[in-house]
Amino acid sequence: MVKEAIKKADVLIEALPYIKEFHKKIFVIKYGGSILCEDRVRKSVLEDIVFLRYTGIRPILVHGGGPNITEKLKEHKITTEFVDGMRVTDKFTLKIVEEELNELNDLIVREISAYGANATGFKREDELLSAVKKRSKQDLGLVGEVVGMDEVKLKKALETSIPVITPMGVSKDGDAYNINADDVAFFLASQLKAEKLVLLTNILGVMRNPQDESSLIPTITMKNAEELIEKKVISEGMIPKVRAAVKSIEEGVGKAHIVDAKIPHAIMLEIFTNEGIGTEIIK
Repeated sequence: MVKEAIKKADVLIEALPYIKEFHKKIFVIKYGGSILCEDRVRKSVLEDIVFLRYTGIRPILVHGGGPNITEKLKEHKITTEFVDGMRVTDKFTLKIVEEELNELNDLIVREISAYGANATGFKREDELLSAVKKRSKQDLGLVGEVVGMDEVKLKKALETSIPVITPMGVSKDGDAYNINADDVAFFLASQLKAEKLVLLTNILGVMRNPQDESSLIPTITMKNAEELIEKKVISEGMIPKVRAAVKSIEEGVGKAHIVDAKIPHAIMLEIFTNEGIGTEIIK
């Protein structure tokens, strides 16, 4: 009994310098994909985010909703076309995208509130994000690129709550756009000079051999990142994530972290322990 209690005390003591260092610092956390739909994983992630808030850190959560949207479109007999990982979006698809994202936003806000913290949901109609149509080699329809935000509105929400942001933006002409959630997270982290950008995924991090968990690379420098891409250690969908993380660090973000959300309390283990559990990208 006493040994267990001492162990718990040791964990808290290990976390103390990090809690002190990150007090009132902004963390931008991106959470999406299939791991957003798993109740057990989501519970652990949201508990961690609430814990961050109670330690004095200021987390901002940007969520996706891809699998939910794809499922809903299937019900309407609509096949989704992706170009470079982006969903080609017509008017009907945009309507489904918005409905599903709004439902998820409401769910996350409710669950954060149930853990005893305030949450502020930002949806398309709140006009937090300004967007323009995304240029691409193929027309993506109503897919946008984030070009601005209402910083006053966001910082006001951040004072008293955890902002939960839907990745949709509005143009100067009032047109709504579907935006990649990763892009929104990178933009916000860069603009706010966040202390940390945390990308929650369903893999451990960057591994030299994807089949071997012991080959996890715990730390990558900005210079290493390009070398690992050239050597194809970083490949496929991880390339744009890592490149965008590097760019955000160049623009003032302290560190970026790629973390497996399936590990219980992954965010806390990555942020508040000396070893961490994922891959951090540093200057």
